[in-house]
Parts: sequence; C-alpha cells; structure tokens
Amino acid sequence: MLNSPSAAGHIAITRVSKYFGKHKALDNVSLELKPGSVTVIIGPSGSGKSTLLRTINHLERVDEGFIQIDGDYIGYRREGDKLYELKEREILRQRVNVGYVFQNFNLFPHLTVLENLIEAPIAHGVPREQAVARAYALLEVVGLRHKAEAWSRHLSGGQQQRIAIARALALEPKVILFDEPTSALDPELVGEVLDVIKKLARSGTTLVVVTHEIGFAREVADNVVFMVDGRIVEQGSSEAVLNRPQHPRTRNFLSRVL
Repeated sequence: MLNSPSAAGHIAITRVSKYFGKHKALDNVSLELKPGSVTVIIGPSGSGKSTLLRTINHLERVDEGFIQIDGDYIGYRREGDKLYELKEREILRQRVNVGYVFQNFNLFPHLTVLENLIEAPIAHGVPREQAVARAYALLEVVGLRHKAEAWSRHLSGGQQQRIAIARALALEPKVILFDEPTSALDPELVGEVLDVIKKLARSGTTLVVVTHEIGFAREVADNVVFMVDGRIVEQGSSEAVLNRPQHPRTRNFLSRVL
C-alpha cells in the first residue's frame, strides 16, 4: 500500500530565489532529485531549508526560477518564454501529487483519526469505501490501526505525527515533503516517527526531509544537501557529505551537531 501507482517523482529545482521583503531567503538554488530518492536537507536555523521545501508544492511562490515535478511546472504554466501563475484550483490539483508533513502535525482536532485520513481523498472524488480501506491500510503501516476511532487531539505527539504521515500518503503522492517532522516531539517519541519514515524510504516514493537528525540522514538518505544563507553550499551522498565534508561551513556545522 505504500507504492504509488503513478510512481515517478523527479524533482528539478532551477535557479530559484525567494525574497521576504529585502531578505533573500533563497539565493539561486538549483537541485535535481531522482524519482524514489531520499534527500535530507540540513543546515543552521534560518538557512532557507523550510522555505525551499515550501516552494516545492507552491506553499511559497518563487520570485525567480522555477520548479518541475516530472516535467510539470509547479504553480505555473508556460507560454513561450513566460511563466503564468496557475489559479488556486489548479494549484490544489497539482498538490495531490505532493504530500506534506508539517512540524506541528496540523491534524483536525474535531475529527477522528479515520476522518482525518479520508477527508482529502473523498474531496478529490475517491469513493468513501475505497478511501476508508486505504486509510486502514495506512494505519497498519504506521502501527496505529487501533486508534482509527480516537480523537486526534487525544493522541501523543508521536502518534499524531505518525497519523500526519499516513494522511500525507492518503492520495498516493509521487513526492512527500517532511518539514522537521520530529522537532516538536519529546525526545522519547522521535524514534517512532523516524521508524515510519525509514519504512517509507524503501517504498519508491520520492522523499525530501528537512531535519536536524544527522543519524537518520546517515542511515537512510541517498543525498544530503547542506544550506547556509539561502544557498546550497554542499551536496552529495550521505557518506560523502557527512563523513568527508569539503566545505568549511559544512565541517563547522557538523562538528557542532555530531
């Protein structure tokens, strides 16, 4: 139940810049991620990691450059040499292919776990019976089938984040984005969430994970991207970047977090 029938998920980020007022949050970022790969983005606070993640599904619009998933422009259509921003309805349709797991879970507290999982699929035309069957299968994957009828607000932080991951999978996306998925959790709950992401890493879905969990990056990442001041300073295999960093900023950062 983890593999997407529309598997692919090739991400191409091309010369992307993003401003907040005069502050340049992203500075000419280019990155290519293969289908089914696991990419971990690391770096100090304020380096642009989460902003980059949010541009991949157009939660933040880019000011320069463009992003494509499987050749489709995200948030835009191209006519000749110009890009025109899509209407919100078309952007929402694109987001079906890109699951997003937030730092603070963002579950609906007035809905049960099952209702949280089936709401989006039903809104996108999936028959209720089919949506419910997939929801139960995803709850098995995250080890929480027995919580289907529980109110989401009554769950622990780790359980809520595992439900949030199941919800991100409900529409069978090509890509799943994780924005510091363990940073709001008590330390003893971090492992249960990382275990679920490790399981997903073997599923063929393209994963992009912003995290401070270097041990997790070492274990599951195909690529590690290190960012500072809105720029990619270093990228490569986890083995290369984490064990043999070339840039002094990377070396300095890793010496403080390892």
